Amino acid sequence: MIRLFLSKPGADDRGDGASAEAIIALLHRLGTVIWSIILASGAKSEARLWLCKSVSMTTSLSPRHQRDLFRNMLRSKPVNLELASQLLQMVFEMRPRLAGSILAKRSHMLEKFFQGNPRRILKWFSNFDAGGGSDHKKGAKALSQFAFINRDICWEELEWKGKHGQSPAMVATKPHYFLDLDVLRTVENFVEYVPEFWSSSEFAESLKDGEILSLDTKYFVKLFIDLMYNDESRDIWEAVDDFLMDVSFSSLCNRLLISLQESELLIFLKSLSKSFNLPVKNMDLGNSSCWLEIVLSKCKDFASIDQLLLLNMVVNQGRQLLRLMQDEECQEEKEKVQDIVSEIFKTSSGSSGFAAILEGCLGMRTLDVVKLLGLYSWVIHYVLSKECQTLESWESLFIINGITFRKSGTYTILDHDGIKQEENRSKLDIKSPYAIHSKKKEKRRKKRRRTVSFNDDGSDDDDLFVRDDGQDVQSQTRSWLLSTDGFSTPWTMPDLPEHLAKHCFSVWMKSVFTKQTDVA
Repeated sequence: MIRLFLSKPGADDRGDGASAEAIIALLHRLGTVIWSIILASGAKSEARLWLCKSVSMTTSLSPRHQRDLFRNMLRSKPVNLELASQLLQMVFEMRPRLAGSILAKRSHMLEKFFQGNPRRILKWFSNFDAGGGSDHKKGAKALSQFAFINRDICWEELEWKGKHGQSPAMVATKPHYFLDLDVLRTVENFVEYVPEFWSSSEFAESLKDGEILSLDTKYFVKLFIDLMYNDESRDIWEAVDDFLMDVSFSSLCNRLLISLQESELLIFLKSLSKSFNLPVKNMDLGNSSCWLEIVLSKCKDFASIDQLLLLNMVVNQGRQLLRLMQDEECQEEKEKVQDIVSEIFKTSSGSSGFAAILEGCLGMRTLDVVKLLGLYSWVIHYVLSKECQTLESWESLFIINGITFRKSGTYTILDHDGIKQEENRSKLDIKSPYAIHSKKKEKRRKKRRRTVSFNDDGSDDDDLFVRDDGQDVQSQTRSWLLSTDGFSTPWTMPDLPEHLAKHCFSVWMKSVFTKQTDVA
């Protein structure tokens, strides 16, 4: 029998301190072995990426704290050019007009951008309209407008592909004549003889939408970095501040944290910890990154991120950890894990040992509490992945642990005593498109069963199909709606171990930290 310890311990379940100490010692051993698996499989860098993903799911930061957090990283010494480059690329992609408006104020600087570069010239200035001349694009529009307005100083610099040039009067009546302009030679002339063009309002206007950034992103990233750090341009830093407050914290983390070295990530996490002001009782303890917020808000003196990498692995990446254990380099550690898990379950066969662990957590450091509960939740994940392989074993597990459930696509709820409770059809939305689709799918399955079913007895109880390897396909695709998440998501067998392990972790965290708040 697999106990998930989801209900509050009763009076008879308290006091087995010896079992609790033995389980805690085993969990510490388990943590050591898991860390050796991470190192042996070369997965530490991947574990960092997973931690960054968990950080990105933090929801407690205000826009101002978010801005200050990343701005401080950008202002740190020595300058992290990779971080600044990644941020600027985000600005160019997500808010090109923000960067374009800054370029427009410095349009004269782009003379060097085009000088001696035919590819850039042709891409930006060759977009003349063939339909009548009223819809020139990008630099072509700027070039034509400037040429007409300032024809007395620049018309002679226009080069034409025909035998003779075009007069301003002729082009004014037939704007499509600009299609005969030799763009490359003309712009080269403007670089050489018409400096007024590069600081003109016409050219600046063509830059405001930021489309020019796509011509050479690396060039403009370098240009902006020079303006930020060498010229200390105030308007660029103000634009960066606006961007940092406007874009989601998740987007910033997913894009920027990967460029940090381990020591820099540690500094970032310590700075992040200063931004958490919510008391634990107001946190969403069901959020997969809530444990991280709790640890960072209460433990500000951790010397490395190794413990956080381990915690994130067992709490949020349990399935990936199981895959790592299949590596040939980890066979010895895999056997150790099996032995330790077996011993943990033997020691905690009753609820008294686990109840004593929850009680003992009240006097532990926050990091130790989260580590123990996280490791035990992964033990649950491990055991469920190994032991529950059939529909009957899962439904028995639900009933034993008080989890109300129903099979997805049916309308019968089974409570923790296994008693059927017919739901009101309107509540279960029996007339929904999903229900109709399920009925059609059921008919198709019955037709197929003639050739692939286990037997051909015409039973309608379950639709069982056999794969080429002989495994039961239906058992892999059968899904349940569970009370653990308010019957909101259909859970299949492959996903259940991870879901239930995370649910256990959330329930235990609420139990411990609610008590800690009450004691305080």
